[in-house]
Amino acid sequence: MKKLTLLLLFTLSFSLINAQTKEELLAEKAILTDSINTIQKKADALQSEVDNLPGWRFKTFGTIGGSLSGFNNWYSKETPNSSVGNFGINVNSTADLIQDKFFWRNAANVNISWVKFDDKDDDADSDKYEVATDIFSLTSLYGYKLNEKFAISTLGEYRSTLVQNFNNPGFLDLGIGATWTPIKNLVIVIHPVNYNFVFSRGDNVYESSFGAKIVADYSKSFGDFNVKSNLSMFQSYKSSDYSNYTWTNSFAYTVWKGIGLGFDFGLRKNKQEALNYNLETDPDATFDGIDNKLQSYWLFGLNFKF
Repeated sequence: MKKLTLLLLFTLSFSLINAQTKEELLAEKAILTDSINTIQKKADALQSEVDNLPGWRFKTFGTIGGSLSGFNNWYSKETPNSSVGNFGINVNSTADLIQDKFFWRNAANVNISWVKFDDKDDDADSDKYEVATDIFSLTSLYGYKLNEKFAISTLGEYRSTLVQNFNNPGFLDLGIGATWTPIKNLVIVIHPVNYNFVFSRGDNVYESSFGAKIVADYSKSFGDFNVKSNLSMFQSYKSSDYSNYTWTNSFAYTVWKGIGLGFDFGLRKNKQEALNYNLETDPDATFDGIDNKLQSYWLFGLNFKF
């Protein structure tokens, strides 16, 4: 009985010591966690101050997506022997000079994708990769600040393709007006004096004209999540047939060391492009008789960030 009592006392004491040790460890962990959170908040505050200092700011991120597949004697398909592949890349780069009295914002976007469908039983079938998406744009915005939110500005924006039919067509906007920055990461450009140069080769319907240029650009990082959205609109004073807009969006989530997942999509309407496309099959096509369908693209894949 005495030995049993001693054993019970020893077990109870060991449990109390173990519980006390666990509580002490949890308390120490809580203190360390609070310290880490405090240090992180101070680091974020310092980084915010650095980001707001005058000078150059550079940023590049993009998305790479693709897939490959092959079939041999897969009789349930109409083409039992075939290979399929697609590959796409989207890159967004910015170089901004921010000073007390002026700013100079520069941006470039490249979005290209290729696809291949090779029917191995058809000798006339192409086994090459064909360009599916081809987008190239450069933007340069200079502004003299009237205050922290408004500036007198001038904008140059060029849009075309890069791999196929470069500068055919090519759109160059040059104009002056005002830039409004309601919040830090949103830039709105309103230029009532703008000329839209359209470059092309051969017989086509493209025509340059005066008009108004409106651009809205939003770029923001939420921790490891990056967002960039750009809306570029041109409203022709000559005719709405010469107006156009392009809206591009990029979303990226960094998982590990600058690599993560990305999703990009874009929308565009351009009646001159639609008419030029329809003229290839209908020589009598006109602005009034065509359906100016909404153009779109999307890309999902691995993301990278510098």
